[in-house]
Amino acid sequence: MEQRKREREIARGYLFGCAAAVLLWTVASAQLRYSISEEVEDGTMVGNIARDLGLDKNTLKDRKYRIVSSNADPLFYVNPNDGVLYVSRKIDREEVCAQSSACVINVKTVLENPLEVHYVEVEVVDINDHEPIFHEKDKKLEISESVLPGARIQLKAALDRDIGQFSVQQYKLSNNDHFRLEVKDKGDDGKIPILVVQKSLDREIAGSHSLILRALDGGKPPKSGDMNILVNVLDINDNAPAFPKHDYSFTLSENIPLGTIVVQVNATDLDDGPNGEIVYSFSNSMNQNILNLFDINSMTGEITVKNLIDYEERDKYEIEIQASDKGLAPLSTEKSVIIKIVDVNDNAPEIEVTSFSNSIPEDSRPGTTVALISINDLDSGLNGKVICSLNKNVPFSLSPSLQDKMFSLVTKSPLDREKQSQYELTITAKDAGQPQLSSEKTISVTVSDVNDNSPEFSLSPYTFYVTEGNNPGASVFSVKASDRDENDNARISYHIIRDGSEDNKFTSFLNINSENGNVLALKSFDFETLKTFQFQVVASDSGTPSLSNNVTVNVFILDQNDNVPVMLYPLSSNGSAQGVEEIPRNVNAGHLVTKVRAYDADIGYNGWLLFSLQEVTDHSLFALDRYTGQIRTLRSFTETDEAEHKLLVLVKDNGNVSLSATATVIVKLVEPKEAFAASDVKSAAKDDEDSNVIFYLMISLGAVSVLFLVSIIVLIAMQCSKSTDYTSKYLPETNYDGTLCHSIQYRSGEKRYMLVGPRMSIGSTIVPGSHANTLVLPDRRRTSEEGKH
Repeated sequence: MEQRKREREIARGYLFGCAAAVLLWTVASAQLRYSISEEVEDGTMVGNIARDLGLDKNTLKDRKYRIVSSNADPLFYVNPNDGVLYVSRKIDREEVCAQSSACVINVKTVLENPLEVHYVEVEVVDINDHEPIFHEKDKKLEISESVLPGARIQLKAALDRDIGQFSVQQYKLSNNDHFRLEVKDKGDDGKIPILVVQKSLDREIAGSHSLILRALDGGKPPKSGDMNILVNVLDINDNAPAFPKHDYSFTLSENIPLGTIVVQVNATDLDDGPNGEIVYSFSNSMNQNILNLFDINSMTGEITVKNLIDYEERDKYEIEIQASDKGLAPLSTEKSVIIKIVDVNDNAPEIEVTSFSNSIPEDSRPGTTVALISINDLDSGLNGKVICSLNKNVPFSLSPSLQDKMFSLVTKSPLDREKQSQYELTITAKDAGQPQLSSEKTISVTVSDVNDNSPEFSLSPYTFYVTEGNNPGASVFSVKASDRDENDNARISYHIIRDGSEDNKFTSFLNINSENGNVLALKSFDFETLKTFQFQVVASDSGTPSLSNNVTVNVFILDQNDNVPVMLYPLSSNGSAQGVEEIPRNVNAGHLVTKVRAYDADIGYNGWLLFSLQEVTDHSLFALDRYTGQIRTLRSFTETDEAEHKLLVLVKDNGNVSLSATATVIVKLVEPKEAFAASDVKSAAKDDEDSNVIFYLMISLGAVSVLFLVSIIVLIAMQCSKSTDYTSKYLPETNYDGTLCHSIQYRSGEKRYMLVGPRMSIGSTIVPGSHANTLVLPDRRRTSEEGKH
């Protein structure tokens, strides 16, 4: 009694455990079953999986609902938007499932985040698309006339690739008086037609009989196939071979060596001579697959192995042996030999990895599913029992699934991409057979980045020097930032801050390549109008949310020799550089005839002007100071000297490619009285003019001095803030003394101008220090040329 109670409690606990397991499996996955006919058109709907599982369209889209298949040409596809399962190509049941009685195709579907697996079974229903076919269209039989009524001649069955009711269901024999038909049902091997003699044969009356055997399947209407049978009646051979054993049954290990003898059958015949000699063969009812595996010695009856035997394909074979004598009308007897196949451990486990994402974010929580692993072993028993493991020292583990031989690859500890961005995981599967077989599969799991690093510029701030006269639209310099993240999180785009502020007023003529940081100038820089400016560049990554950083860019414009010297004096009313000077004949050597004045907008050596005489009427009369432009007499004039002399003065700068201008001075020699009168007029005008010039000169010198001091302070501050010495390359020349005491007056049209600028060292000429260095003076009438200053 106590034992029965204990058994009831054990049974109750077992039932409760099974119920809990089923409930948990239902939560993890669901299984649906649909049915379709073979040969349906592509795109035929199989079933609405989403509706049957109670999933809405948003869930399907957000969780990436799809079919998981290792087949390159799957039979089905699912619409991820509505969850409807469709046929992707025509399905031939006989191709997919061969002669299997039930053709069920398993479709594995998944939802991500969280991972959810649903198994769908699709049954492919057979249609009657094949007709029965006989292996031989014409069959010849030889039957002795002594055969008594009831004799049975087994024929080879017709083959119909369809199954079930659409396979061969019946046979019909054409009407005749001597034969009737019986059908033997052999289960999986089909129905075997047997020709039965129902009336004694008389060779003298009829030497042969022509029959038609028709095989019909179960279709409506049925399909059929015919075989023509010609029966030749032979003379008496009245003893058939007989087997001494009623049953033959043997066991055979799979993968047994070829040529191994399985069994030897032995039959006897009481007849003498050829009618008693026995020949062994396989029965006509034998399946072709069996004939490919086994062979029989027609003389000895030894059955040998012809091809490798595989337990996984079939675990039992029934071989029909036929023993026939050599009589003129051979008699035969059939016997079944049952061969049972014993399994050996000849199949290593197969590992199938269904990776839903080989990339996992570094901030994934422990327990996150990376992939599903299916283990399959074709062996049975202990040979097919599999143990699965993962390599050590990795932050991943294998979690068994409720379904047998299914595992989930999950994270077991936090991940850090900066420490390790990729893992090579080796999955090992071992069976429990002897000898033990195993297999391995390596998968690569990449730890994806999260956007936790801002872009960093290689320098901060940037300082660039750009030579004036650059080509508009060309790149002038570039900035570069890097990001420790990767992919989109490290994909950097650049843009210039354009907030309309005074500090960023020059950004309107700048552009930046958002991909590589190349800065393009949309106009050509002119040192004479712009010396330096700064702006800010922002580098932003493409992560979500995006991170950014900015940097200040200081730009200094470098001067180049792009300005031709401009003649200030002499300057005639028509704009040509030509002047006339009148001097008395009685002047002494060294007398100042005039001073040629010129201006160059460049600075440094590019603006340092030198004067030279290109042409002169008499080289012994005049000399030109190459630095000041002063023309003086070399000797006193004589009565034989001509009254008019022409001097062509060349002014050129000191740039690498020197630029120049010319001026023509006509010197006329007049009598002393005429020269004295002209000198009085000039002196009066000059005195009146100089009183105003001195006033404007004082104002200009004060303004330029303040601007110069501010510039010096800014340069010193910038130099102190930079540790490098590259700015020294662009400081003023060493011969610049910094004083502002150089001024030139000249006339252009109706206006008079005064040019003020820094004085160069000994031997240098006018070099303006900055733009806005020209003052407009009030126009005053005068009767002589511009006074020399």
